[in-house]
Order: sequence, then structure tokens, then C-alpha cells
Amino acid sequence: MEINQKKSIIEAILFAAGRPVEKSELILVLEISSEDIDNIVKSMQEEYKKENRGIELIVLENSYQLCTKKELYEYIYPVLDKRNKPNLSKAALETLAIIAYNPKITRAEIEAIRGVSADACVYKLLEYGLIEEAGKIDLPGKPMSYKTTNEFLRMFGYNSLEELPELPRYKLDENKQIVIDDLIEKGQVEAPTPEREDLKEQQKENIENQK
Repeated sequence: MEINQKKSIIEAILFAAGRPVEKSELILVLEISSEDIDNIVKSMQEEYKKENRGIELIVLENSYQLCTKKELYEYIYPVLDKRNKPNLSKAALETLAIIAYNPKITRAEIEAIRGVSADACVYKLLEYGLIEEAGKIDLPGKPMSYKTTNEFLRMFGYNSLEELPELPRYKLDENKQIVIDDLIEKGQVEAPTPEREDLKEQQKENIENQK
């Protein structure tokens, strides 16, 4: 099979799917290696750029999707897209950031970081498809954990979570509170997140108190 035919097949699959297509699916159809898929996709991406096309081929971790170019959104929306766009509050964005930097985090852990209830934010993010359930954690009550989705990557323009900006490093005072105006030099401790073992002990204690 010629390279151009392989490109045509990949383009047709991505166009017809209208969703991210896993690399494994393309390997199965084309019967070629993972490396060959990567090389073909890179070649297609360059062709779309050189030809100044209205679409682009984006990579989302181990999947691919055809999308319209972001810079053309203002021309597309008035004609086709009448759907409500995600309108995220500051609290929802904070919650989304916590989940993005802490995959498989529980609601209680999110609340421990933010200091307030996360119920409404989690429900809203689930509704918009920006996060999804990531399985239950081995803690009392078997709480559900959460992680971001490919929709999150697509919306914010990342190929994977590894491209997220590096978090700043902060100094802690004697009460383990962040000293905002005094950044720690490289190599020292980062801003704290709740220890899962500490949370586990706290949940056990709460259960015992309720008996």
C-alpha cells in the first residue's frame, strides 16, 4: 500500500469518526507499526500547514483527531455552532487545574486542597466532559477518583498532561502555610498537596466517631 493511500485512509477515518481515534485502531486497520503511524501523522500535519488548510490534525496522547483551526473559530461559530460553550467559574477552573496536576484524585482530596466543597465544580466538569471517573481508591468508603479527559487536552491545546506548565515552588512557614512572596530556589520542596495516608487516617477516625 502506497504512503498516499495510507494518508487517505487515515484522513477518511478521522473525518468520519468525528472523535479522537486511538492509535491502536489505526494500527489494526492499516496493519502497520506504531512508528509508521507516527511518521505518517507528522507528514500529514506538515502538509496541512503548508497548504494553509482550514483543518488540522491534532494529537491527544495516544489518539488523533481532525479539527478546524482555532484561529478560524469566529467564522465557523455564527454558521454552525449554536451549542453552549463551557462557562467555567474561577472555582471550577481551580478544581480542573488540581485534577489535571493530580490524576486519580478524590473529591475529599480536592476539598482538602481548596478548603471548600467541590461537589458543584466536579459535577459541572463532568457535565462538560472535561473530567471523568478514574476508578475507586483503596480508602475507607472506596471514594471515586477523577482525571481529565481528551476533551480537556483539546480545549486547552495540549497533546498530553506532560505539557502542562511546571508548578511554582513555594516556601512554607512553621504552620505549613504557603509564603506567597518568597519563592524557594530550584531543588527544594514544592507547594503541598494532601497526603493520602493522612486523609485515610482522618476518614477512619470520622467513621469511628459516627459509630
